[in-house]
Amino acid sequence: MVMESVIGSAREAAQDGRVLAFGRLVGAASRLEHILGRAIEEECGISHLVFEVLLILGRHGEPGLPMRAIGREQVLTTGGVTRLVDRMETAGLVERTDDPSDRRGRLVRLTPFGEETAVRAARVHVANVQRFFLDVLPEEDRDRFAEDLRILSNTARDALPRLR
Repeated sequence: MVMESVIGSAREAAQDGRVLAFGRLVGAASRLEHILGRAIEEECGISHLVFEVLLILGRHGEPGLPMRAIGREQVLTTGGVTRLVDRMETAGLVERTDDPSDRRGRLVRLTPFGEETAVRAARVHVANVQRFFLDVLPEEDRDRFAEDLRILSNTARDALPRLR
Protein backbone atom coordinates (compact mmCIF):
# COMPACT_ATOMS: atom_id res chain seq x y z
CA MET A 1 0.00 0.00 0.00
CA VAL A 2 2.77 2.44 -0.89
CA MET A 3 1.09 5.56 -2.18
CA GLU A 4 2.69 8.83 -3.04
CA SER A 5 -0.11 11.29 -2.65
CA VAL A 6 -0.29 14.89 -1.69
CA ILE A 7 -3.07 15.63 0.75
CA GLY A 8 -4.61 18.97 -0.05
CA SER A 9 -7.99 18.77 1.65
CA ALA A 10 -9.75 17.18 4.58
CA ARG A 11 -11.64 14.99 2.12
CA GLU A 12 -8.39 13.71 0.61
CA ALA A 13 -6.99 13.14 4.09
CA ALA A 14 -10.07 11.15 5.10
CA GLN A 15 -9.84 9.03 1.95
CA ASP A 16 -6.09 8.36 2.05
CA GLY A 17 -5.52 4.59 2.16
CA ARG A 18 -2.86 4.87 4.86
CA VAL A 19 -5.12 6.97 7.08
CA LEU A 20 -8.00 4.54 6.50
CA ALA A 21 -5.85 1.47 7.21
CA PHE A 22 -4.50 2.89 10.46
CA GLY A 23 -7.97 4.06 11.49
CA ARG A 24 -9.30 0.56 10.93
CA LEU A 25 -6.48 -0.91 13.02
CA VAL A 26 -7.14 1.50 15.89
CA GLY A 27 -10.90 1.07 15.60
CA ALA A 28 -10.68 -2.72 15.61
CA ALA A 29 -8.26 -2.68 18.57
CA SER A 30 -10.47 -0.30 20.52
CA ARG A 31 -13.64 -2.30 19.88
CA LEU A 32 -11.97 -5.63 20.64
CA GLU A 33 -10.41 -4.18 23.80
CA HIS A 34 -13.87 -3.10 24.93
CA ILE A 35 -15.56 -6.43 24.13
CA LEU A 36 -12.83 -8.66 25.52
CA GLY A 37 -12.02 -6.41 28.48
CA ARG A 38 -15.66 -6.24 29.50
CA ALA A 39 -15.91 -10.04 29.43
CA ILE A 40 -12.87 -10.40 31.71
CA GLU A 41 -14.25 -7.78 34.05
CA GLU A 42 -17.72 -9.34 34.21
CA GLU A 43 -16.54 -12.94 34.59
CA CYS A 44 -13.38 -12.47 36.67
CA GLY A 45 -13.74 -9.10 38.40
CA ILE A 46 -10.52 -7.59 37.02
CA SER A 47 -9.77 -5.01 34.34
CA HIS A 48 -7.99 -5.89 31.13
CA LEU A 49 -4.98 -3.88 32.32
CA VAL A 50 -4.78 -5.93 35.53
CA PHE A 51 -5.06 -9.10 33.42
CA GLU A 52 -2.17 -7.90 31.23
CA VAL A 53 0.00 -7.31 34.30
CA LEU A 54 -0.89 -10.77 35.64
CA LEU A 55 0.24 -12.20 32.29
CA ILE A 56 3.50 -10.20 32.36
CA LEU A 57 4.24 -11.51 35.86
CA GLY A 58 3.21 -15.04 34.91
CA ARG A 59 5.45 -14.96 31.84
CA HIS A 60 8.42 -13.84 33.92
CA GLY A 61 7.88 -16.17 36.88
CA GLU A 62 10.00 -16.16 40.02
CA PRO A 63 11.40 -14.21 41.74
CA GLY A 64 9.23 -11.45 40.19
CA LEU A 65 9.75 -8.23 38.29
CA PRO A 66 10.78 -4.72 39.27
CA MET A 67 7.98 -2.19 38.97
CA ARG A 68 9.87 -0.28 36.25
CA ALA A 69 9.78 -3.41 34.04
CA ILE A 70 6.01 -3.62 34.44
CA GLY A 71 5.73 0.08 33.63
CA ARG A 72 7.80 -0.34 30.47
CA GLU A 73 5.68 -3.25 29.28
CA GLN A 74 2.42 -1.38 29.83
CA VAL A 75 3.67 2.13 28.98
CA LEU A 76 2.90 3.42 32.46
CA THR A 77 4.69 6.10 34.44
CA THR A 78 6.30 5.13 37.73
CA GLY A 79 3.38 6.72 39.58
CA GLY A 80 0.87 4.88 37.40
CA VAL A 81 2.47 1.49 37.92
CA THR A 82 2.79 2.12 41.67
CA ARG A 83 -0.93 2.90 41.96
CA LEU A 84 -1.83 -0.13 39.85
CA VAL A 85 0.38 -2.51 41.84
CA ASP A 86 -0.99 -1.03 45.08
CA ARG A 87 -4.53 -1.88 43.95
CA MET A 88 -3.48 -5.35 42.82
CA GLU A 89 -1.72 -5.98 46.14
CA THR A 90 -4.81 -4.85 48.07
CA ALA A 91 -6.88 -7.28 45.99
CA GLY A 92 -4.49 -10.11 46.91
CA LEU A 93 -3.29 -10.67 43.33
CA VAL A 94 0.37 -9.73 43.80
CA GLU A 95 2.90 -9.22 46.53
CA ARG A 96 6.07 -7.18 46.80
CA THR A 97 9.24 -8.98 47.87
CA ASP A 98 12.87 -8.07 48.35
CA ASP A 99 15.04 -8.25 45.24
CA PRO A 100 17.75 -10.87 45.91
CA SER A 101 20.10 -9.14 43.45
CA ASP A 102 19.59 -5.58 44.82
CA ARG A 103 19.21 -4.99 48.55
CA ARG A 104 17.38 -1.71 47.91
CA GLY A 105 15.06 -3.10 45.24
CA ARG A 106 11.63 -4.64 45.42
CA LEU A 107 10.05 -7.14 43.08
CA VAL A 108 6.40 -7.82 42.28
CA ARG A 109 5.20 -11.39 41.90
CA LEU A 110 1.93 -13.29 41.68
CA THR A 111 0.25 -14.65 44.77
CA PRO A 112 -1.51 -18.02 44.52
CA PHE A 113 -4.78 -16.08 44.14
CA GLY A 114 -3.19 -13.97 41.37
CA GLU A 115 -2.10 -17.15 39.59
CA GLU A 116 -5.61 -18.60 39.89
CA THR A 117 -7.16 -15.36 38.65
CA ALA A 118 -4.76 -15.20 35.67
CA VAL A 119 -5.69 -18.74 34.65
CA ARG A 120 -9.43 -18.12 35.01
CA ALA A 121 -9.24 -14.85 33.06
CA ALA A 122 -7.04 -16.42 30.37
CA ARG A 123 -9.64 -19.12 29.74
CA VAL A 124 -12.32 -16.47 29.24
CA HIS A 125 -9.97 -14.37 27.11
CA VAL A 126 -8.83 -17.23 24.85
CA ALA A 127 -12.43 -18.18 24.08
CA ASN A 128 -13.24 -14.58 23.16
CA VAL A 129 -10.05 -14.07 21.15
CA GLN A 130 -10.99 -17.16 19.16
CA ARG A 131 -14.56 -15.95 18.64
CA PHE A 132 -14.03 -12.25 17.89
CA PHE A 133 -10.48 -12.18 16.48
CA LEU A 134 -9.44 -15.45 14.89
CA ASP A 135 -12.68 -17.03 13.70
CA VAL A 136 -13.52 -13.95 11.62
CA LEU A 137 -10.24 -14.15 9.65
CA PRO A 138 -9.57 -16.63 6.85
CA GLU A 139 -7.69 -19.54 8.42
CA GLU A 140 -4.85 -19.31 5.90
CA ASP A 141 -4.16 -15.66 6.89
CA ARG A 142 -4.15 -16.00 10.70
CA ASP A 143 -0.49 -16.86 11.26
CA ARG A 144 0.74 -14.12 8.92
CA PHE A 145 -1.58 -11.58 10.52
CA ALA A 146 -0.34 -12.51 14.01
CA GLU A 147 3.27 -12.13 12.83
CA ASP A 148 2.51 -8.74 11.25
CA LEU A 149 0.96 -7.57 14.52
CA ARG A 150 4.07 -8.72 16.41
CA ILE A 151 6.27 -6.69 14.05
CA LEU A 152 4.07 -3.60 14.43
CA SER A 153 3.98 -3.93 18.21
CA ASN A 154 7.74 -4.36 18.56
CA THR A 155 8.49 -1.49 16.19
CA ALA A 156 6.16 0.83 18.09
CA ARG A 157 7.58 -0.30 21.45
CA ASP A 158 11.12 0.37 20.29
CA ALA A 159 10.17 3.84 19.01
CA LEU A 160 8.70 4.94 22.36
CA PRO A 161 10.82 7.08 24.64
CA ARG A 162 11.61 5.64 28.05
CA LEU A 163 9.07 6.77 30.63
CA ARG A 164 10.30 7.98 33.98
